[in-house]
Formats: sequence, structure tokens, C-alpha cells
Amino acid sequence: MQEILATNYHWLKAGHIVFVIFWMAGLFMLPRFFVYHQECAPGSAEEVVWLEREGKLLKIILNPSITLVWVLGMALAYATGALWQGWFIAKLILVLALSAYHFTLSAYHRKLARGTRSLTGRQLRLFNEVPGVAAVLIVILVVVRPF
Repeated sequence: MQEILATNYHWLKAGHIVFVIFWMAGLFMLPRFFVYHQECAPGSAEEVVWLEREGKLLKIILNPSITLVWVLGMALAYATGALWQGWFIAKLILVLALSAYHFTLSAYHRKLARGTRSLTGRQLRLFNEVPGVAAVLIVILVVVRPF
């Protein structure tokens, strides 16, 4: 199996990068959608539109992307023997945290759909910085491999 994956390394890597880009784009967009959603009147037609946009972003972009990022990323790690290297373990922890962030956003979308607005616009704007910080750290780990 490892030989088959190694033979297709460049395709795996290309696919992984493409879906990381899609996933990150969605992770940057969804909290911003939440900010606009919360600025509209509860029960309004505008709120319905934001719920639809959020749901489509999750269903069409975010959920398929996270799945493919994980599948392709783990295939790459296995193919290259990176599974037990320090930099990879640190990256894996960050990707697990980013995945938890993804599922937290998904849960907040469900809260908004029920009419609960537990976060402020300011909190959501700060929340929007999480994927950027994670991306910087992950790229440094993958490129520099400091340990």
C-alpha cells in the first residue's frame, strides 16, 4: 500500500493542498457570515438568506473539504513515513484543533438556526483569526520542520 501511495505522491500532495485551500477559505468565510447574520433582525427574510448561505458553505465546501484534507493528509503522512516525526505530530495536533474549530462553527450555525445568538459580533470577529494563526503555524511546521 505504501508503495502505491508513494508512486502517486505528487497527486496526493496536489489534492491535499487544493482541499486545504478550500477548507481554509470556508473557515475564514463562515464566521464572517455569522457576523452579518447576527447584524440582521431575528426572524427576518435576511436571516433566512444567511442561514441558507451558511448551510450551503458547510455542506458544499467545508464538510467535503475537511474529509478530503484528512484522507489525503494521512495518506501522505503514511506514504512518506512522517507519522512519527515531531513536526508532523505538532502539525497533527494543530489540524485536530482546527477540526474542532470547524465543528464548533457547525454547532454555532445550528444554534443560529434555532434562534440562539450566544456570541457577539466582536467575539465572532476575534474567532475569525483562529484559522489564520493555525495556518501560519502549520506552514512553518511543514516547510521548516523545526523538530
